Amino acid sequence: MEPNVVLITGGARRVGAAICRMLHASGANIMLHYRSSVAQARELQAELNAARADSVALVQADLLNVALLPSVVSETVSRFGRLDVLVNNASSFFPSPIGEITEQAWEDLIGTNLKTPLFLSQAASPHLKRSHGCIVNIVDIHADRPTRSYAVYSAAKGGLMALTRALACDLAPEVRVNGISPGVILWPEDERWSDELARQRIIHTTLLKRVGEPDDIARTARFLIYDAPYITGQVIAVDAGRSIHL
Repeated sequence: MEPNVVLITGGARRVGAAICRMLHASGANIMLHYRSSVAQARELQAELNAARADSVALVQADLLNVALLPSVVSETVSRFGRLDVLVNNASSFFPSPIGEITEQAWEDLIGTNLKTPLFLSQAASPHLKRSHGCIVNIVDIHADRPTRSYAVYSAAKGGLMALTRALACDLAPEVRVNGISPGVILWPEDERWSDELARQRIIHTTLLKRVGEPDDIARTARFLIYDAPYITGQVIAVDAGRSIHL
């Protein structure tokens, strides 16, 4: 049996890199998309190709340019001959306080978190139907429990949650579509989140009283891809119970 081929957006760093490593270790070939993290993308490619030659390729694209999305899919199929899994992971994240929201912020947050997953899934769907593959969307627990000053981000992730279920309907029965909603996994790379007391207050809202790891998300992605043939249209919260304890 040929290895599964996985296209993952934003795969060079953080949670995306963990998903790449986990799926690669499970035997998948990876098309790793990046926008600007070229050094990290090449480093991860070299690491994984050293373990299994020619198993990871790179594709660079600004996903806000919808016209480029079909070529991201076609490059994947051209390189590996098929496409079995799409992981929509790439995401912009920054505050948008009411009174300060700009159209540019809207275009960025809605674009990366909702518009791109829709159009990339659309471009990938013929190939995924052919392989009876699946889509995994990285959502967020704040899709249905918004956090203050992040209205546009929360709206975008809420849309992605709805899109996950809509795509599951539209692409059935050939393609399964599910989502993962991370909780406190990695702190944002933003000074607003650097205060230790504020972090501890957030951790205290989890039932397990601890921060998760990128591998917690990666393991869930692996489960949905390889071990859940009867699951579609679902969004799994991986958040130490925070979403039921807020």
